[in-house]
Amino acid sequence: MIKSILVGLDGSEHAHTAGEYARWLSDKLAARLVALHVVDLASIEGTFFHDVSGSLGFEPYLDLSSKIRDALKERGDLILENFRNERDPEKPAAELVNTIGIVANEIAEHARVVDLVIIGHRGVNEKYSTGLLGSNAESITRKSPKPVFITPQEFRPCTKPLLAYDGSAKAAAVMHQAAELCVQLGTGLTVLTVNSDESRGRAILDEAGKYLKPYNLEVSLELQRTGNAPERIANFIRERGHDLLFIGAYGHSRIIEMVLGSTTEYVLRNAECPVYLHR
Repeated sequence: MIKSILVGLDGSEHAHTAGEYARWLSDKLAARLVALHVVDLASIEGTFFHDVSGSLGFEPYLDLSSKIRDALKERGDLILENFRNERDPEKPAAELVNTIGIVANEIAEHARVVDLVIIGHRGVNEKYSTGLLGSNAESITRKSPKPVFITPQEFRPCTKPLLAYDGSAKAAAVMHQAAELCVQLGTGLTVLTVNSDESRGRAILDEAGKYLKPYNLEVSLELQRTGNAPERIANFIRERGHDLLFIGAYGHSRIIEMVLGSTTEYVLRNAECPVYLHR
């Protein structure tokens, strides 16, 4: 069960949405909520400032760095206070943490003592990103010791979850978490498998159905026999209006892209709903 949630905040629109999901989930689950802002060490001590200070003849580089550090810390405090003030005053106040370091490393470190990490799909530097998933989000999904809930740009309550299930060990682990969360949220659960072998596909779905039966969930089992699995999953979400996807980081495929399973990598970049990722 999810009893503690960590949300990463950086002042971006995507992080604001992550904060909305974090508040919504913590209220639904009666979970402790921790809001974390990380002053990115790279933005203070990166090569840019070394180059600038050197080219301009700045001897007191450390003084420049210190001023930048203080300004960014103050900005972080403001982001966290705004988040606290947006929460219903009748609800328990979120714990606020403002720290300095490598963003993904700090989030992964704080994730050790929570049950779920929530982050935005892209961050404050999204306009400089060449991909569709922010670089920090990619790093966090690789490093986090706990499940990661990656949010899209706009918030909407999760009422129609989907589980991508291929019969692998990782998929079985996330199926357990999906069942537990759906019970807590009072929703049903659709299970999707993509397999060109109908017999094998039906066997995988039967396996999922048997596992989920004791949870007393309204379960729908769906088999897709045609199409590339990653594309089929993303299209299924759009076609059926699902608003939350549960998926494991690895499947049966031996093809690994960016340390995540190739299916997971594609879905993270193309799903139009939050993705609950179990590694």
